[in-house]
Parts: sequence; C-alpha cells; structure tokens
Amino acid sequence: MKKIFLFTFLIILITACEKPDLKPNFLFIVVDDLGYYDLGVMGSVFYETPNIDRIANEGTLFTQGYANASVCSPSRASLLTGFYPTIHGITDWIGAKNGIDWRSKGRKTKLLPSKYVNHLPFKMTTLPEVFQSGGYKTFFAGKWHLGSVKEKSLPTDHGFDINKGGYRMGGPYSGGFFSPFNNPFLEDKPEEKGLSLSMKLAQETAAFINENAKNQFFAYLSFYAVHAPVQTSKDKWKRYREKAESQGILEEGFFMEKRLPMRIKQDNPVYAGLVEQTDDAVGHVLKTLDSLNLDKNTVVVFVSDNGGVSSGDAFATSNLPLRGGKGYQWEAGTKTPFFLKTPHLNIKGKKIETPVMGADLFPTLLELAGLENPVKVDGKSLVPLLKDQSFDERPIFWHYPHYGNQGGDPSAIVRIGDWKLIKYFEDGKNELYNLKNDIGEKLDVFDQNPEVGAMLKNTLEEWLISTNAKIPEVDPIYDEDKEREWLSQHKIKVKEKLEDRRRSELQTNYEPNIDWWGSLVE
Repeated sequence: MKKIFLFTFLIILITACEKPDLKPNFLFIVVDDLGYYDLGVMGSVFYETPNIDRIANEGTLFTQGYANASVCSPSRASLLTGFYPTIHGITDWIGAKNGIDWRSKGRKTKLLPSKYVNHLPFKMTTLPEVFQSGGYKTFFAGKWHLGSVKEKSLPTDHGFDINKGGYRMGGPYSGGFFSPFNNPFLEDKPEEKGLSLSMKLAQETAAFINENAKNQFFAYLSFYAVHAPVQTSKDKWKRYREKAESQGILEEGFFMEKRLPMRIKQDNPVYAGLVEQTDDAVGHVLKTLDSLNLDKNTVVVFVSDNGGVSSGDAFATSNLPLRGGKGYQWEAGTKTPFFLKTPHLNIKGKKIETPVMGADLFPTLLELAGLENPVKVDGKSLVPLLKDQSFDERPIFWHYPHYGNQGGDPSAIVRIGDWKLIKYFEDGKNELYNLKNDIGEKLDVFDQNPEVGAMLKNTLEEWLISTNAKIPEVDPIYDEDKEREWLSQHKIKVKEKLEDRRRSELQTNYEPNIDWWGSLVE
C-alpha cells in the first residue's frame, strides 16, 4: 500500500512540475470622458454603476489615479505605449486645430496651439504588439481616435488581431449611441435596432472571449460612451429625472469659469442614463467571464481616458469638489477612476493612495503576464504596490500646449507627493497647490512656499527641455481687448442656452425627438 501511495504521489508531483504556470488573460476597459466621481464606488449618489463598482471592490482602487492628458488621443496613446505625450508626440485630440488654423475657431486667444503628431507612430512598440508576440490573441472594440485608414493607422496596424468599431472618429457622430451605428468597422444588423452602442461593443467583446476561452487573450474594450452627444433611452431618463427631483433641483445649474460655464451638480438624467448603459455593458462582459470560469484568471483594468466633462462639449457632469474637468489643467482634467483587478494575486478590496498614471499600465500588465518588456518606457510597474513592496516617489508630468475646447489653458504640470505646480504658457505664471490640504485647488501657495515652488519649477522645466516639448507661440495679431469683448459675450450666450437645456431635460414632458435617438423599437 505504501509503495502504491508513494508512486501516485510521485506521478502527481512530476505532472505538477512539468505543467507550466497558466498566464492570466487580460480585459482592458477604457471609458471615454468618465469623471472621477461618476461612479457609485467613487462617491456618486446620483449615478448607479454596480458592475463597474464590482471591479474596484474585487480588486485594487488607486485613489490617486491619473490619465496622461486631459483630452483623449494623447491619453490613449500613452496607455498603449507607456510614454508621455511629449515622447509619442500626440499632445492634443486628433483633429484639433493648431497653428494659424486655430484662428478659424473664432476664438481670440493669445497663443497659437502647438502642432502635434496626427496618428500613433509606427516606430513605437504598443502593448498589444507585445502581447501578440507573447502568444496572446488580441482584440479591440470601440473608440480608437489614433489614426485612420489614410495613414494606415488603425488598431489592426498596431498589434490588434481584430478590430470592431475603431477608426478615426472620436465619438459616435455618424450613428449616435443607438443602432444603426453607421460605423465602417462595425456591422449593423436589423435585429439590433434600438441596441445601445455600449452593449454592441460589449457583445462583440463577449463573443471574442467565448471564441478564445481556451486561448490566452488580451481584449481591449474602449467605449465611445460617455462622450458627447449624450443620449439615453426614455426609461432610463425617466428614472433619473425622478431621482434628480427627489434629491432637489437647483435653480441654476452652472457657474462661470474663465471661458465657459461649469456644471455645479450631478443632476443630468440623460447623462446618468448613458453612464448606466455603459455599466450594463461592462456587466455583460463580466458575466461572460464568470460563465466561462475565466474570472479567476483574468486581469481586469478599468480607467477613463481623461476627466469628466463639466464644461464644454455636453457640459454633462459635475466634478466638484475637484476643480475643472476635461481639457483643464486642474485635478478634474486628469484625475480619473483607476481600478486593477488581479484575481491570481488574491487581492480584493485594496486601496492605494500613491499617485499613478495611465502609462504605468504598460509595464504593469507585462509583468503580470510574465512577458519581457522590450522597451524602457516612462511608466513604472505598479506590481510592487500591489504586493505592498517599496515604490519610490517620482514626479508625474503633464504637457498640454493647447487650449481645451472645454476652456482650459495651455500649460505644463508636475506633481511630486502632495505638491502640484502648474506653469501657464500665456504669461509664464506658476501656481502651486498642496493637494492634501486643498483638493479643490482654491489656494495658490507659490509665494508662501518659495523653496518647494522653485524645486518643482526647475524639475518641470528640465523635463520639458529633456523631452523636447513643444511650446505654443504668441499669435502676432493677438488683441487683448478683442479677446475680453468676445469672452464676455460668449460666456453669457452659452450659459443662457445651457440653463434652458437643463430645465428642459428635467421637465416631465421632455422629449428630445420622436424615437429618443433611435432607442425606441417599434
């Protein structure tokens, strides 16, 4: 009997030693324009997001997570390459006017925005390319906005085996958020009439996962939501309108910033419905992982490409108490939800206060996959943080030599610890904030902290020089009086229009059009 037991034990031991460790699968979820407080798990009492909240609750929530830019294209390029925008060269959303072409926008600004690279550079190694070479099947669904057919810069040109819906557009402008979508890389089916775009992308992702359940996969689900145009179904609007009423409707919904109004409160029932549609879609993919028993071996990343839109675009949400929003130099422009679920590490419900950035995910995921990183990137692996190991403090930088459509200023930024310095390119002014004491960036303490200010200022300037950062130039025909006159008239007109639209969306008889953007199925 002992001999039989010993023999059996040896067979099991040999088999275990010969069987290679199973590498994890990866599901990388990016939501467009989702604000830091736009989720229940992040503190929203208006939006309802149980499925997205689940990712944070079953993984790690980085409370100081940042996008690498306050607008989409540069941030998305950093996620895929691990480099700062100053390195890959995409410093604004692709399609934005720059140089003297900026004047065609009708604005009277002091500076001419810098030129930028208009597609993801082919010389740069991307995250899916590394996974692809490592034996993973790679998949992309949703918003790309990093090139077009013209430049031969689509997802399939940068390491993705499959592309569902990714092309040059930054939003669902052709077909909106309901079928038919009129997307050249996404098949419209008659039976899908009324289906939301977010759910369509989720279904495509789920189908890919089903087909590759026995393979190693890297799936990148990049939602067009919650970008403008903000649209939802009538039933979701109705429920959130009633919720807004129960929470108390303010007389006015916007206050004035330097160039545009800014939303005060999360009370937009149309946007809330769009957020929930996105959450429903995330839930569909998570349930697919569960049903295939892949949830225990799939790393899930969840981030937003930049901060929420409280000013400009659809003026959709409020980011308070953070200042600003998408396109702005303040915290709400780049601070976003940032979750990492790593079930194979048995980490659940963890919160990390260390500042991290989107470019960190490149080396992090490769280390989690056991794949060699072929390039030295700007990002830093977060695995030591996950394992409670030492992680040296480092500066984090931002560079946006443009005017945001949402009202932000051309600027460069550095954060070290609790300190954040903003350098403005219009007048060279430096602002210093202590984020631990002042998350709303209300008090500039540059003059009160000359040593800290000088240290951050020098660190930022050295970084700008070392990365050959482009600096916007003064427009030779700039007229300060004309800018002041244009701004005063523009802000008043925009605020009046916004207040009227907000009141309309909160009326019981609100009806955007006869079929609610195509969501009503006959």
